[in-house]
Amino acid sequence: MQTLDQIDITADDLVTLVSKYNPRANVDKLRAAYAFGRDMHEGQRRHSGEPYFNHPVAVAAILTEQQLDDATIITALLHDTIEDTQASYLEVTRLFGAEVAGLVDGVTKLTNLQLNSNQTKQAENFRKLFMAMSKDLRVILVKLADRLHNMRTIKAMRPDKQAQKARETMDIYAPLAGRMGMQWMREELEDLAFKVLNPDGRASIIRRFINLQRETGDVIQRITGDMRAELDRAGIDAQVFGRAKKPYAIWRKMEEKDQTFSRLSDIYGFRIITAREEDCYRALGAIHQRWRAVPGRFKDYISQPKSNGYRSIHTTVSGRDGKRVEVQIRTSPMHDVAETGVAAHWSYRDGVRSQNPFAVDPAKWITQLSEQFDAEEDHEDFLEAVKLEMYSDQVFCFTPKGEVVKLPRGATPIDFAFAIHTRIGIACVGAKVDHMRVPLWTRLKNGQNVEIMTAEGQSPQATWLDIATTGKARSAIRRALREEDRARFVKLGRELARSAFEHVGRKATDKALATAARHMRIGSRTDLLARLGSAEITGREVVQAVYPDLTPKPGEKVDAARAVIGLSPGQSFERAFCCQPLPGERIVGITFKGRGVVVHAIDCDRLSTYEDSPERWLDLRWHEGPHSAIYGATLDVTLNNDAGTLGRICTLIGESRANISNLQFVDRKPDFYRLLIYVELRDAAHLHSLMLTLEAESDVAAIARARNIAQGAVDPAD
Repeated sequence: MQTLDQIDITADDLVTLVSKYNPRANVDKLRAAYAFGRDMHEGQRRHSGEPYFNHPVAVAAILTEQQLDDATIITALLHDTIEDTQASYLEVTRLFGAEVAGLVDGVTKLTNLQLNSNQTKQAENFRKLFMAMSKDLRVILVKLADRLHNMRTIKAMRPDKQAQKARETMDIYAPLAGRMGMQWMREELEDLAFKVLNPDGRASIIRRFINLQRETGDVIQRITGDMRAELDRAGIDAQVFGRAKKPYAIWRKMEEKDQTFSRLSDIYGFRIITAREEDCYRALGAIHQRWRAVPGRFKDYISQPKSNGYRSIHTTVSGRDGKRVEVQIRTSPMHDVAETGVAAHWSYRDGVRSQNPFAVDPAKWITQLSEQFDAEEDHEDFLEAVKLEMYSDQVFCFTPKGEVVKLPRGATPIDFAFAIHTRIGIACVGAKVDHMRVPLWTRLKNGQNVEIMTAEGQSPQATWLDIATTGKARSAIRRALREEDRARFVKLGRELARSAFEHVGRKATDKALATAARHMRIGSRTDLLARLGSAEITGREVVQAVYPDLTPKPGEKVDAARAVIGLSPGQSFERAFCCQPLPGERIVGITFKGRGVVVHAIDCDRLSTYEDSPERWLDLRWHEGPHSAIYGATLDVTLNNDAGTLGRICTLIGESRANISNLQFVDRKPDFYRLLIYVELRDAAHLHSLMLTLEAESDVAAIARARNIAQGAVDPAD
């Protein structure tokens, strides 16, 4: 397609370009927009040094090639005024109407999207891009033309900026243009970006083309002549155009097929434009009669058009000297859509909106495209789905009833199943392709008959994510896996909640859980259990939401009066002196009339006394959390009988944050003495730490915990 990015396009030149396809264009408004944009950009310069206004004029000229309406052309002239000049939205509305102002504002917002930023931000901006597209697709048409002109003039930018813009173009704008059916723009954008990102690779492709032409002559002209002769012989009125593929398209084929340039055959493409649809099939017959068709390279997009309205017959044949050439056959109206894609909806011809029967309704097209991404909640999943769909080509497969299912190239039976219905995809257990059982990872081909086998109770496997290629299938699989995980997390959360509530002597009733969910601003009781099971929240936090007085906050000491869990309301307890149980140790309670409950360590010898009274036993546990150092324990210590030894031991105990409540000498010898030291501790871990500290002291000959002390011993509590 001819480019129109010359730097000196006057208002008269632009009016002439528009009037060629739309004699009824509003010439006065076009001139007014030209003058307004020129005045607003007065004094501004591009990186190249040329007047800045040359850029919006060139963008408008590019859009005239697609024969677009006045509003789109005017938007192109003004697309940078709101962002880069003193012009305001209200002023543009007053001068050129709400339609143009809305389009200019939409382009301005797109310009501010950082589509090459981090994953989360990029996905968020892609959502905004699709939202802008859904409001008015002409915003994207202006933006694509803007990017095309910037890429044509990119040499004036800094090298790092060139690379950034080229990568963004290759990743986003080129595939977007292709998805919209504007294949010529996609090819040019890709090639311009390729020139920046890999200039050596592009130059090598061009050199090889020149050498090939030198060796074989003008192959395109010869094959074009042969095709015209065959069509004339068959009495078919048609035009034939041939061209070599763009350097980037050839490079991509070399990469995909892992072949050198010399082994790559289909580097030429030919188009046959007929007057009538039936002539397309007659032309196909004539071409296949003259040249041998390459198996597996035939696609009929006339009977099964692409979602963006593209219609054409594609075939690949072995031409002169066995060289493969691609042939596209379509009518003139189909060709218009193939060139401009969804933009054909706004095209004018002879002053009226062109009623191209093959142009798709942009609103329906963008709605269909957007629906594929709406289910994706995760940013990275959404971004992946968008890029998969933008890069997709299509294959057409059939259900056993003969219905056609459109899928991207590389799709599998799993994609096919979800394309029919999400319920079919979830229940899929196998597939038959052309009546033969195949693995679910099989890549489907055009024209195949696919039958999906299902079973009740089946659910998607995580490995399906590596097999599926469509955004719809991957989204549904992730959603099903999340729901399956959720059921497991809810079950686990219920057990964790039961345990957490029992620790404070309460039950995790539905009402208690619903109350906790409300206080924690979580949607429902089930949501709370799922988050508890997935470790997003803790059992302590849930209990704290309902019983804040029973649950110590982080760093807050456990109330000594409520240190034991499992007692009845108002029931008191005391620790047995015989075993001196400490927090952190397993305990049981023995009830006494008028005394309450006496708490023993689970391994206390005294418990055998109560074996015949099981009704007096209580299953107890210590409250979790930090306790105060008030729980007594007895240490049996043997020390060297030297001056100052006892003082040093007492100092070590104090430094360990323990308190000595009593000392009792048991045995005294000339070289050592043995004593019982009654200390107050936090818990069993505190006792263990203290004993290690004392054992390391050289003056300590032996140390042990004393339990079940003889009746004559002194109880420090007395």
